[in-house]
Amino acid sequence: MRIVFHIDMDAFFAAVEERERPELKGNPVVVGADPKGGKGRGVVSTCSYEARKYGIRSGMPISIAYRLCPSAVFLPVNFPLYWSASDRVMTVLRKHAEKFQLAGIDEAFIEPKNVRTYTQAEALARKLKKEIKDKEHLTCSVGIAPNKLVAKIASDFNKPDGLTVVRPEEVRDFLAPLDVRKLYGVGPKTEQALKSMGMKTIGDIRKQDPGKLAEIFGKWGSVMHLYAQGEDDSAVEEREGPKSIGREVTFEEDTADFSMINSVLNEISEDIYNTAKNAGYDFRTVVLKIRFTGFETHTKQKKAGDKSADGIKRTAEDLLLNFANSKKKVRLIGLRLTNLSKI
Repeated sequence: MRIVFHIDMDAFFAAVEERERPELKGNPVVVGADPKGGKGRGVVSTCSYEARKYGIRSGMPISIAYRLCPSAVFLPVNFPLYWSASDRVMTVLRKHAEKFQLAGIDEAFIEPKNVRTYTQAEALARKLKKEIKDKEHLTCSVGIAPNKLVAKIASDFNKPDGLTVVRPEEVRDFLAPLDVRKLYGVGPKTEQALKSMGMKTIGDIRKQDPGKLAEIFGKWGSVMHLYAQGEDDSAVEEREGPKSIGREVTFEEDTADFSMINSVLNEISEDIYNTAKNAGYDFRTVVLKIRFTGFETHTKQKKAGDKSADGIKRTAEDLLLNFANSKKKVRLIGLRLTNLSKI
């Protein structure tokens, strides 16, 4: 019997900042760009749960976050601090893992050592949560399930500081009432399409003819139907290294303001540069991804010359010029560093 944990740190960047500055606790904290009195550019990287009560979300333009809560504490991103905390948390998890997979700076999958039942798994999860809280003064949410797909959905089910156990016989009943957006791989466009066809829950997807879904969504339709059954055989495995380091931002509203888009790219450039630097990776190529209204998506890439944060910004600006004359509004913008090698 397979038992998989997904461990997801709660509002990680904001939580680490609050740990370092206890006077921030209880206040709405937003980590990202400088709002500059509501006129700042850039986006929210993450925010505390207090800030989320005001409607602030990751990826939101910082100017909107400021308008929603001008009294919030706005802090710049501090990647060295977050990576340091992440390394210590992952050390705790690795100690208890038969198999380990880092899924991001603030999340990981494990198949635990010496655990044969879900009762034992729940006990270990409580031990892990306590150890992380005692050592790092941070909370995490844990999902336990027969596979990675369901474990990840479960970890998000009862945030913050949650623990959700989904036994094999409970998988279908657990998934059925959840909104289609909770299913891995379902983004805004697919969500809209599914709901326009009367599919509001994961259970609704499961009831569909997989052939019909494949006709509408292609190969993804068949995969989506399997996921709706709670089926996933992907392995928990340590990876030699990422194929790319990147970040994407979906705008709250489609925009044709290329000065704002460029400002968001500047923030992403800083983000991915620091991620690569702190993870010890060099890179050779910068890739821009842009998605317009109607889901029309393009990518452009360029060999990196100056590999500083400013160099990435300039390369991103050059790549964006390819689309400057477009009259279509932009839905998503993203940037990746590829052809990675360890320094």
